[in-house]
Amino acid sequence: MHLVSRRRTAVLSGVLAAVLVIGGCSSSTDTARSDTGADFEAVTIDSALGQAVVTSKPERIVTLGMGSAETAIALGTVPVGMEEYPWGSDDSGYLPWVNDAVNDVGAELPEQFAGGTELNVEAILALDPDLILAPWSGITQQQFDALNSFAPVVAYAEQPWTITWEEQISVIGKAMGEAEKASDEIAEIKNRFADATAAHPEYQDVTFSYIYNTGPGTLGVFLAEEQRVAMVRALGLTVDPVVYTLDETEGTDSSVIGLENANLLNDSDLIFTFYSDGQNRRDTEAQPAYNQIPAISRGSVVAPTDQPFVTASSIINPLTVPWALERYVPMIDEAVGKLAG
Repeated sequence: MHLVSRRRTAVLSGVLAAVLVIGGCSSSTDTARSDTGADFEAVTIDSALGQAVVTSKPERIVTLGMGSAETAIALGTVPVGMEEYPWGSDDSGYLPWVNDAVNDVGAELPEQFAGGTELNVEAILALDPDLILAPWSGITQQQFDALNSFAPVVAYAEQPWTITWEEQISVIGKAMGEAEKASDEIAEIKNRFADATAAHPEYQDVTFSYIYNTGPGTLGVFLAEEQRVAMVRALGLTVDPVVYTLDETEGTDSSVIGLENANLLNDSDLIFTFYSDGQNRRDTEAQPAYNQIPAISRGSVVAPTDQPFVTASSIINPLTVPWALERYVPMIDEAVGKLAG
């Protein structure tokens, strides 16, 4: 289950020391790479952790966090490595839309490595990357410094796990030398959303909140620009205005309000949520304060149980949007049908 507050990564000091040694010896490799890709215009990308200086057309891309692998594939380069995401993967061990897209172009699937609290820096370096994409991730300053000494790392602009989907696609396009393609992909996603909205005018006056829990007594609300909320908004539904009054909990792109404040959601027509597993759902739904949320009590809830879908609907990029939309609309229709009147 992806909960941004749990995704801050750490690396053992011994591994980092080894990485720094390797990074300190990488200047000759960087020089050799700068002689390739003559048509590539060097770019410098600022982030909250430092600069990524990309001097040649990236060929060996590694991705951290969420969504970057998909965008790189859509822009023409299958990454050589990507952070694994077992909670949303299918029987192949890969996110199904990644598996489909890579197979469609006849390429090799990226090597996967551990992320989260077990970020495998050694595995990343073994892939000999010339660009590391981590604009929607929890990469730390220490990790950034180590990896950026070996290959340019594109990190988040301000806070970990906080970026709009347009910004993510744009910055990846800039780093890859595919800014025009990135703009085209953004436009295509917006067109898909516009078509979906036009097909469902009944959504326009429906308000919603997107919530989550981390166990009994807990309650969090994703903020309006968080990507899973943005996907629902793009279908024409309206974020409950109360969401704009909530304070962000640092590093989460959400507000942790606690179940004692569940009444703040009383005016939400629909509730969107997910559960880590069946037991978590049973425990959560057994709480009286939770069931007193009007949308919960009347069943106007969108709570998918399919893990790949939960993941796909949490990320907006060229691969997830077409995969998720066809599955999302029937769920939303069923929840809207539960509204009185």
